[in-house]
Amino acid sequence: MAVALAAAARGDYATALSLWEHLAHAGNARAQNNIGACFAGGLGVARDPDLARDWLTLSAEAGDPVGQRNLASLLFKGEGIEPDPDRAAAFYRSAAAQGDREAQDMLSWMLLEGEIIEPDPGEARRWALAAAQQGSAASMTRLGMLYHNAIGVPRDPVEAVFWWRRGANAGDADGQAMLGAAYHLGNGVPRDPVEALAWLLRARAGGSSLATPFFEVARTALDANQLARAERLAAMPLPEPLKASFP
Repeated sequence: MAVALAAAARGDYATALSLWEHLAHAGNARAQNNIGACFAGGLGVARDPDLARDWLTLSAEAGDPVGQRNLASLLFKGEGIEPDPDRAAAFYRSAAAQGDREAQDMLSWMLLEGEIIEPDPGEARRWALAAAQQGSAASMTRLGMLYHNAIGVPRDPVEAVFWWRRGANAGDADGQAMLGAAYHLGNGVPRDPVEALAWLLRARAGGSSLATPFFEVARTALDANQLARAERLAAMPLPEPLKASFP
């Protein structure tokens, strides 16, 4: 597996696939996942959603959490195959229970969205926290939104900023937008117009639409010197994530 992964990392998918194929036919669930992922993404082979589903199903049904998560993603999106959101949700849940961070994050989102599975804000928070503890920036931002909007928890602007800051520092553009908005409004954190625009600039560069309602009003509130400071701050590397323990 190590040799195959090293080959894939340098873009030599032909070598990686030849090694994974031997392991996959011997029943190695992670190799089955890796082959399925290559067919799903067209990596070293022509993209083939049907073959991707077949290989990922072998991996998922063997209990591999990455295979379960990748199969869930394929079934959820339905790109080139018939979508099956209910089955996708079941595999996301199984992968999340095994500690897969991306599955935990997606399951949290699904539990809030409530379109495929019954909404459950408490469980959504539990999975978001599990994913955040493993470094999921999107889940950090989602936790901030839960406290901001009082979804399953009491409204707590300070706790919302706690999580948005962690998501923002970890590179999540929506977290950066919400942190910028908090600084702009002085909600949960002391008002700081320069810091607000710096975070909104980062969020805008990252493609977050959440920055849009605040951007122009935050920018026009600054004089030339403040604007230059905000732009310098936005161009700096992101701060190191805080080391404080999670609740």
